[in-house]
Amino acid sequence: MIRIMGPRGPRGQVLVIAKEPVPGRVKTRLTPDFTPAQAAKLAEAALTDSLLAAAAVPARRHVIALDGQPGGWLPGGFEVIPQHGDGLDQRIAAALSQAYTDLPEPVVLIGMDTPQVTPDLIESALRPLTDGSADASFGPADDGGFWLLGLRRPDPELVLGVPMSTGDTGAAQLSRLVRAGLRVHWMRTLLDVDTAADAAAVASQAPGSRFAIALRAMTGRLPSPAPAGPARVQPTAAVPVAAVP
Repeated sequence: MIRIMGPRGPRGQVLVIAKEPVPGRVKTRLTPDFTPAQAAKLAEAALTDSLLAAAAVPARRHVIALDGQPGGWLPGGFEVIPQHGDGLDQRIAAALSQAYTDLPEPVVLIGMDTPQVTPDLIESALRPLTDGSADASFGPADDGGFWLLGLRRPDPELVLGVPMSTGDTGAAQLSRLVRAGLRVHWMRTLLDVDTAADAAAVASQAPGSRFAIALRAMTGRLPSPAPAGPARVQPTAAVPVAAVP
């Protein structure tokens, strides 16, 4: 793996935006297949997987923008900042802006819905931002959203007003980046965990993850995932920088 190193060591920062895994507040779409308590345990496992992957990236700084209070699931080495704003677009914009204000280096943001993410995958999004070959990294999700957004120089206007939690969120966010004239590094598509079927599919993709282990403890097995549909967001000729392996 090519490490992100500058004259003073690792460069850039990884930011995880997340909710405290409290029953009834997280993964509500997993019910009624799972109880609210089970859904919260799955959310905690997914968050732990995401945080550990982020922590393993050799960045200068690791941050969690948290709605709620940190718990035993938070590994060492993370700075905790609160979320600000009402809508998700406001919270993402505020978290990116605060991270960049605190340390003016590129930022890659992920959520807590892709426990199959790996350190290599996150690092591959951060590297083109730190070496200057791209201005943004974008990871589309199977449901039409996005699982990763990286910016070389975060600007709230790149995110504010993008409609969130719709089937066109990813397309709208990508369009915003392209219209701003940014060189976009395209990431592979991942499946977010929203429903019980998603949970089964993601656990099958990462059977050794804490998420898969938690799901198996609840169900006694790893269910066979439903066939994945095509990604809703597709790269276009307007995206100046090519994709990831």
